[in-house]
Amino acid sequence: MPKNVTEPCPDLHHMKGLSFPADVKFRHVLVTGPPGAGKSTLIRKLGGWSEEGYLDLTRARWWTDQALTFRPREIHLGFPFVGFEEALAVFDSEWLEADPYPNLDFARVQLPPPKRKRNFLSVDWRKRYVFEFMLPPAEELFDQRSRRARHGTHPVDKNISLELVSAQLEVFRQCALHLSQNGMRVYIREGTERPPTCIVEQADSVE
Repeated sequence: MPKNVTEPCPDLHHMKGLSFPADVKFRHVLVTGPPGAGKSTLIRKLGGWSEEGYLDLTRARWWTDQALTFRPREIHLGFPFVGFEEALAVFDSEWLEADPYPNLDFARVQLPPPKRKRNFLSVDWRKRYVFEFMLPPAEELFDQRSRRARHGTHPVDKNISLELVSAQLEVFRQCALHLSQNGMRVYIREGTERPPTCIVEQADSVE
C-alpha cells in the first residue's frame, strides 16, 4: 500500500491560534477529510465559513464552483471510483455497501490548468486554494467516532468499524497525494491541536 511521506512544514505562522504553513493565507484554506476527522471544529476555531460545501472532483471546472467563493470553509469531496459512473462521497450508501470498497479512478479527477505564462491576467487556479486534509490516525479516529456514535447524533457513525474508518482515510490520503503530485497546494494535519505536515515524497505511485 503506498504511503505519503510527510515531514513537519519547515516554516509556520499562526492564524487564530492555529499553525499553518508560512505561505498559506486565511482565504486560501479548504478543509477536507473523512467523517469525524475534526473539520468543523477546525473551521470554528479559525472563524471560517460555517456552511459545508461539496466538490465533485469529476466535474469540469470544479475550481470555479460557487461553493469555493467563501473561504476558509469545510469541503466534502465527491470522488470518482472504478465501476461507478457518478462521483461518490465516502459516506454515500453506494460506497458504503460496496464489497470490497472501490478503488479511486484517478484518470477522472479533473485538475485546474497551469497558469498561462504569457497571459498576465489569467488566474492561477492551482495556487488560489490550499487543501488541508484532516487525517488522524485510524485507531484514534475510530475511537472518536465510536464515542460519538453512542449519542446517535451523526448518522454517518452507524455501523462504524475500524475497517471502514481505515478505508475512508485511505481514499482521502490517496487523493491528497494525487493532488500534490499534480501541482495543487496540499498539506496534512492529524488533528486540530497538531501542526500541519507537508508531503515531501512518495514511496510508490498511487496510479
